[in-house]
Amino acid sequence: MQLDEHQQRFAESIRAFCEDNLGTRAQRLALTDDGKLANSPEILRQLAGLGWLGVSLPEQYGGAGAGMVEECIFLEETSRGLAPITAYSTGLTAVQTYLRYGSEEQKLTIVGNICRGDVEAISLSEPNAGSDLGAVRTRAEWVDGVYVLNGQKTWTSAAHIAKNLLLLARTDSSGSKHHGLTLFMVPTDSAGLEIREIETMEARTVNDVFLTDVHISPDKVVGVPNAAWKQLMRGLSVERLIIAAMSLGAAERSLEDVIAYVKGREQFDRPIGTFQAIRHRIADLATEIAFCKSFVYDVATRIDNGEEDNLAREGSMAKLKCTETAKRAALEAMHMMGGYGYAREYGMEEQVRKSLAPPIYGGTNEIQREIIGKSFGL
Repeated sequence: MQLDEHQQRFAESIRAFCEDNLGTRAQRLALTDDGKLANSPEILRQLAGLGWLGVSLPEQYGGAGAGMVEECIFLEETSRGLAPITAYSTGLTAVQTYLRYGSEEQKLTIVGNICRGDVEAISLSEPNAGSDLGAVRTRAEWVDGVYVLNGQKTWTSAAHIAKNLLLLARTDSSGSKHHGLTLFMVPTDSAGLEIREIETMEARTVNDVFLTDVHISPDKVVGVPNAAWKQLMRGLSVERLIIAAMSLGAAERSLEDVIAYVKGREQFDRPIGTFQAIRHRIADLATEIAFCKSFVYDVATRIDNGEEDNLAREGSMAKLKCTETAKRAALEAMHMMGGYGYAREYGMEEQVRKSLAPPIYGGTNEIQREIIGKSFGL
């Protein structure tokens, strides 16, 4: 797909912003407490001030009213530019459910928060329920006019900086495991809610969430009680496209950085990029990334044309291919850079670390393969 003039200027503006504000490792470290944080409130506020956050969200709720093509441009370019705003994509994913099923008040609140640079989060998984969300045990019981939530959620991205959690709980156990699930908008400052960091190889991102007699009013129910399973199964093509667009940008960054390296690094009296073994690896990566980009924007265009509910296969394909390509690009680049690929100074080791989680979250890539396979009647 060819971007139009307005879209091209938008991409160039984001790229220039990232180069000016995040172009050096020193700048990025200064904004993230020496790399300990995955998100910079300062950068989120700056992007909000430019009107770029929520570019695809409806104008009546505070968004810019553009489409998924523009959103993919933003996600691709900020990922390529190493912008520390990973929590934005989490909120962008959460808002899709609010827009489909939430009340007007919920839509205004969530969209407004995202566009201002505040963070929203999703809390679905539990220690015993990851890919199998029907196994959720966190309970929400109706007591004296309110829901009382008890249980534990895990792997909740950005919960520690979020305003609200889009949280899945069981409200009825009388039917099948997919019946009786309800989504709630749970403020993170609710009494009885505790958030604890899960330490990983990356900057702080994921958390455990503990709920002890957390009282939630009925106006915080998102959609229809006991119908969350059906709600969650709709709109997944957008969620997966969000991940795909970010992975596309990450893959492009790895490729650009390794090309710069192999052009400058000399061995045997010539740049190592002139050796056939390196040239061919670069050629293979560049080709895969180009095909990923074409597919991402094809899916985005089809969503903008109203085909969202018919793109389950394509959404899974985009997520699967782009996350695997980003991982391969980072690992290949690390190998081509030799020992320097492992050095923090050069940044590729960080690209590798960041590339390992996307094939897992948003539905593991094994689940994506199952979806794609079943879509052929297999």
